[in-house]
Amino acid sequence: MHILITGAAGFIGQLLAKELLNDPTYRLTLTDINQPPIPTGVQYPQNATAVKADLLTGAKDIVDSSLDAVYAFHGIMSSGSEANFDLGMSVNIDATRNLLEALRHTCPGVRVIYSSSQAVYGQPLPEIVTDSVIPTPESSYGAEKLVCETLVNEYTRRKFITGFTLRFPTISVRPGAPTAAASSFLSGMIREPLDGKKCIIPIEDRQFKSWLCSPKTLVQNLLITLRLPADSVPLHIRQINVPGICVTVQGMMDALEKVGGKDALALLAEKEDPAVIPILKSWPTQFDNTQAISLGFKRDESFEQTVRDYKKGLE
Repeated sequence: MHILITGAAGFIGQLLAKELLNDPTYRLTLTDINQPPIPTGVQYPQNATAVKADLLTGAKDIVDSSLDAVYAFHGIMSSGSEANFDLGMSVNIDATRNLLEALRHTCPGVRVIYSSSQAVYGQPLPEIVTDSVIPTPESSYGAEKLVCETLVNEYTRRKFITGFTLRFPTISVRPGAPTAAASSFLSGMIREPLDGKKCIIPIEDRQFKSWLCSPKTLVQNLLITLRLPADSVPLHIRQINVPGICVTVQGMMDALEKVGGKDALALLAEKEDPAVIPILKSWPTQFDNTQAISLGFKRDESFEQTVRDYKKGLE
């Protein structure tokens, strides 16, 4: 299969590319606005081509008729979109529309797996969000994602593409540097202490809940979507809430202490950030993932196991 990954320099793009390049049956085109690296330590690096491209002006240059599937991971994260409205609209909406148009005309019917977010939801929300809850985003990022979900639905209904939209939980624990996401601390409060660094938690309510998924489980679900029957969801309703687990800040701190010890826990500090709090509190905290589980999607065992897996990866 020939697979295009946009936003391929980012964490999820690199994670998925690494998995696919350990299987000789995949050929990848990796693209980003900055030159994306080909992951190291893979068995078939020769099966990847890296291309620097701006989807706002060069979407046609990275799309050809040999494509079998596209993972659309490009975007400006939540806090970044809120801070710069014009940039968020351009990258999150305009670039996506350009990509879909290029695909429509060059390789009609191609499978497109679009990365959306739980940020499409806003208050008021029920305690448990089902697939029937109407998204009412309270952030620019959420609004932009919802617009793109509608485009994926419409392009699929018209049979221009075969689209699937995956609404990701917050992914934790992400390696690397902090991002411009409002949820960045949900990785940082594990990652930084295990690296001997301090992390500030921008909310002082330790019972604050988050809906989380580990990188390992996310990749499993991304691969499952590659093989889903095209008719597994209705033509005009392509969004799937990816399974997660509900974890409080206190629960995360407990997991950190069990895995990293009291010294790691001591590196956490709590200080409310008034710019971030409204975004965090607009998000849902628990989902009914009946649909996704019935389609074969996976769920994490526990957050403690996620932290153990992350620490093992550091060794």
